[in-house]
Amino acid sequence: MKRNYYFTRKNLIVLAIGLIYSLFILLTGLCIEGSGSVFGTRNALAKIAQILNFPRIEATIAGYVGLILMSVYIAVFVGAVLFIRRYAIENKIKTYHWKPMLAYAGAFVVCALLSVGVTLLLISPKDAENIGAAMSFLWSSLALGSLLFFFLAALVLAVIMFVVNLVHIDKPFRFFDKNELDVVEEDEDFEHIDVSSSFDADPDLAPYGAGGGFGGGSGGGSSAGGGASSAGAVAGAAGGAGLGMGGSLSDIHSTEELGDREKVFPALSAMDIRYQYTVRPPMARIDITLEQLCTSFRNYLAKEEGLYFDLNTIRVFISAFAASQFMILEGLSGTGKSSLPRYFAKFVGGRLLFTPVQATWRDKSNLLGFFNDFSKTYSETDFLSELYHANYRPDQIHIFVLDEMNISRVEYYFADLLSVLEYPKEAWKLRLLQVPYGFVPPEQIADGTIRIMPGCYFVGTANKDDSTFSIADKVYDRAITIDFDYRNKPFTVSEEVSPIKLGNTQLRAMYDEAIANEENRMTETDFDKLETITAFVYDRFDITFGNRIMTQIENLVPTFIACGGTKEDILDFLFARKLLVKLEGRFEEYVKGALNQLLQLIQSTYGAGVFKHSEKAIRSLIKKL
Repeated sequence: MKRNYYFTRKNLIVLAIGLIYSLFILLTGLCIEGSGSVFGTRNALAKIAQILNFPRIEATIAGYVGLILMSVYIAVFVGAVLFIRRYAIENKIKTYHWKPMLAYAGAFVVCALLSVGVTLLLISPKDAENIGAAMSFLWSSLALGSLLFFFLAALVLAVIMFVVNLVHIDKPFRFFDKNELDVVEEDEDFEHIDVSSSFDADPDLAPYGAGGGFGGGSGGGSSAGGGASSAGAVAGAAGGAGLGMGGSLSDIHSTEELGDREKVFPALSAMDIRYQYTVRPPMARIDITLEQLCTSFRNYLAKEEGLYFDLNTIRVFISAFAASQFMILEGLSGTGKSSLPRYFAKFVGGRLLFTPVQATWRDKSNLLGFFNDFSKTYSETDFLSELYHANYRPDQIHIFVLDEMNISRVEYYFADLLSVLEYPKEAWKLRLLQVPYGFVPPEQIADGTIRIMPGCYFVGTANKDDSTFSIADKVYDRAITIDFDYRNKPFTVSEEVSPIKLGNTQLRAMYDEAIANEENRMTETDFDKLETITAFVYDRFDITFGNRIMTQIENLVPTFIACGGTKEDILDFLFARKLLVKLEGRFEEYVKGALNQLLQLIQSTYGAGVFKHSEKAIRSLIKKL
């Protein structure tokens, strides 16, 4: 919910106190004025002034006007200070920075000059005696009014303290009650945020620094800008003492005394300084189509890197990002699973972060880092630093490779990111920590969250062996999965091929153009034919797919065709990877017969040899039975 930042309850309370104070000054001046024209000369305040030897001065019109202006500008000054302070907070400037302090002083000088200056203009004649009398009257009113105000304020606070403690005399004293602090109104100066308890410190998690660019750090142990500082080492070792053993950032005591952001977020703050708080504009468009992109990339891999891929594999790889930000490359070791995203980032002028997944990973803190309550610092990871970098370079393609991602359970450490990517793009934000009041976070951390930019793409490589976990269906459903089960034959490239500079804005525009092309889209006949075989699978094996996969089909099919492929090839790929893969491990008696029937149905619907991958997968399943 959007807050009204300049009219919080605290602001109104302070402003009300300022108004009361200004009225005290006005009332005091009227009471001690020498002629007694308003309240007489025998009122209580006049007697107090007489006891304190304040001079009795008969105020002229200039004196009355000066008194009123002084009272008004006291309230104006209080409001100006509140406004400057809130402006500084909302623009992530420390409230005691020299700029706000200079603004406070400027507001004071302006208010003082306006109140006194008008008084001096009204004094007639402007001799030393009249000016001295007017200034003495204003000073007496201010001094006595302030004295009485602070005396009465102290008296009221003392009474409140007495009453409150008398009522709670049998209860133990505590300055703040934790349960009360957990309830924060919507218009308070900071939002109350429920932070997942998964921010724990794994003992195997090393302190991280700023990862970077193509061929960046592996996600463990690299540092930049102080990312692997002694505080980070303490964070890794003392996770149990801090947040690691069940501590929670929802307790405000954990974060209320943070230091400068350069200490809490050293690597991210260093990046702020490096990029000078600027965001690079979109990259220049180049003259290229999706089909040309696929062909050029494939030829580049063969000629420059000595890597050979089937053209349809390249087409699926490039078009898959139109359907999902998340891709899984699985299969045999040494078939180029890691090399494909690595060199695609290099080819298009993007950035790549290569992160080997560890078997001990259990939650999102292994990717995003964690706040350590003991050292009051945030243990930054390369993954977090690269996400942060993407906010400064929103049009640059950033590819995050999670190598051997199924060596730990994907649904444990990657669940939050998978869930966020299901939201609209403007809601792609990951929670890092609860930002306490008064703490100015790094520039691209808003309300304790970091934004995932549309140019961030996530690729996981997975091996199939006894040392890895099986990937859950809910993970497969959200990803586009490419299977590498064979090596491709080398081929010769004669033309010159060089890397390009392709921005994400242009890439997404190419995707959108392909999807909008009616000639590439699925027709009613196409859906009917696909429904024939999917309905059979559902009827015989109780396996189907939901709206998410249907959306992937609607986006992936036209994009794959724009890459130079055919509708049958991509439907064959999707049918094999989204449905047939779920038949692995089914050994019931009826399965073999049903698979033979499915094979015949596919061939009668599309023709023999059209769905090559699906036919091969079915025959492989039959052979296992």
